[in-house]
Amino acid sequence: MTEKTFHINLTCEDRPGIVAAVTTELAGLGANIAESNQFWDRQTNRFFMRIAATAPNGVERDGLLRALEPAIARFDMKTAIADTTRRPKIIIMVSKFDHALLHLLYQIRAGWLDAEVVAIVSNHEDSRRTAEMEGIPYYCWKVTKDNKAEQEAKLLELFKETGADLVILARYMQVLSNELSNRLYGKVINIHHSFLPSFKGAKPYHQAHERGVKLIGATAHYVTPDLDEGPIIEQETERVTHAMTAEDFVATGRDIESRVLARAVKLHLENRVMMNGHKTVVFG
Repeated sequence: MTEKTFHINLTCEDRPGIVAAVTTELAGLGANIAESNQFWDRQTNRFFMRIAATAPNGVERDGLLRALEPAIARFDMKTAIADTTRRPKIIIMVSKFDHALLHLLYQIRAGWLDAEVVAIVSNHEDSRRTAEMEGIPYYCWKVTKDNKAEQEAKLLELFKETGADLVILARYMQVLSNELSNRLYGKVINIHHSFLPSFKGAKPYHQAHERGVKLIGATAHYVTPDLDEGPIIEQETERVTHAMTAEDFVATGRDIESRVLARAVKLHLENRVMMNGHKTVVFG
């Protein structure tokens, strides 16, 4: 058996002794801390901590959790422990624009993203050939007002059947229902082709062009029932000029979207993102 690395995420009300209590228990187990990040949100008095720890041979996730129970109980911590030997499973959803999908697949193939794509879901046939070339199951589910609930039920069933950990909306141009957004809260990442909170909804680049902005961007965020208002994970901007057309904005934005979404997915899969109300704490 070989050593295992675990990601340990902890959050609780801030008070003295938290770090000492957690690290003492880890030391007692013989674990080695490879990385540690902490943040105290003074406004809410919440403490956030992420530790990457290598545990001795034979120590599994449940054993690590038991070792930490005294500290967890003492500080009333919310805890998440991930075994990094388990490769995360993801479902990618896409409509017609496939640039973000292709970038994710490339980064997985190159080894920068460590994930297994268990399915690609679309409301169009455009990306079927890509899925077939990659050996990934492809599901084309047309979405209408009348069958939306049925198609979302199929997606939820696919999520359970495949054991997926994350759904990625890689320019999937359908709005998820409030019910599904709540059911999969914290497990769906969307790329919005705008620097939120500006220019929400449809055709944000055209909205930006009409306003004559000098910066455009993209935002990766968790999906919530409130359209384009979920907790933000990652953003990026790029300068534009008055001489550019709306189509130039769109072309420039495609590169930004692909990069931002891939970085957000990587942060999530490495358990570097923690919810903090309507915001996130991101340990980069």
